[in-house]
Amino acid sequence: MASAASRRLAPLILTEAAVNRIRDICRSKPEVIGLRIGVKQRGCSGLTYTLDYATQKDKHDVEIVKDDIRVFMDRKAQLTLIGSTMDFKNDKLSSEFVFNNPNITGTCGCGESFTVKKTQ
Repeated sequence: MASAASRRLAPLILTEAAVNRIRDICRSKPEVIGLRIGVKQRGCSGLTYTLDYATQKDKHDVEIVKDDIRVFMDRKAQLTLIGSTMDFKNDKLSSEFVFNNPNITGTCGCGESFTVKKTQ
């Protein structure tokens, strides 16, 4: 039987492509120590991802470290993002971070916002 610790979901899984892109971003801005990720109320489905530069760790941040990069997530966002995978896609038409979020129950038609499972 799996232990409680092994059954816990990671707050956020970072792919190698995401780690490499975050590393590039941080190298280009010396004051930046990582990326800050969150969610906010917006769009027709209710929530949208937010990304920003992090110059310090805030008091309530959850810190995710992989290799030599750091991602900071507000504890409120953790409930929405837990178990998600953050990737970076680069093709001829766009370059963007993308999320595979198992908590999503619906998205809007344009793909800009999403809804998540309600917790009891």
